[in-house]
Amino acid sequence: MNIRSQKGFTLIDMLFVCGLIGILSAMALPRLLLAKQAADASSAIGSLRVINSGQLTFALTCGAGFYAPDLTTLGVMPPGSNEGFIAPGLTSANTVTKSGYIMQLSGTPFVNAPVSCNGLAAGAAARAFKAAADPVVPSNARFFATNSNASIYEHTSTLFVLMPEVGSPAAGHPLD
Repeated sequence: MNIRSQKGFTLIDMLFVCGLIGILSAMALPRLLLAKQAADASSAIGSLRVINSGQLTFALTCGAGFYAPDLTTLGVMPPGSNEGFIAPGLTSANTVTKSGYIMQLSGTPFVNAPVSCNGLAAGAAARAFKAAADPVVPSNARFFATNSNASIYEHTSTLFVLMPEVGSPAAGHPLD
């Protein structure tokens, strides 16, 4: 009489473990996606704050009180510096995708604006500006924008077209 010793897993055991892992993954995935959207939104808000800070620094040090009309201008180094007014990750183009958001900045050129210290031509700087962060993923319903007033607004659809260069937008609410 031989008695077999049972060692290892049976096919049923493996199927049970795989099923259990699948159920746990299905429960965790929505929370993981929400966490990623929250992280992307935080990054977008931080980028808009960086743009506000860069614009203020540009106006006070280089633009003679005027703002840069686009992101690439904020990336140009002033004389005697080895850095632009904002990080290169935001200045590679006038519309930049960063952390799941499309970042853009615009300012209406003012004819009487002087030449800036970083080479912006006369009449190209703006008296005010607006910037926005629109999500790349359609399921993310948090849109952000800011302007010369330095308040950041949130809405459920794009604010870039609604945002004036000065004042409050027609839609959305300020973040506290």
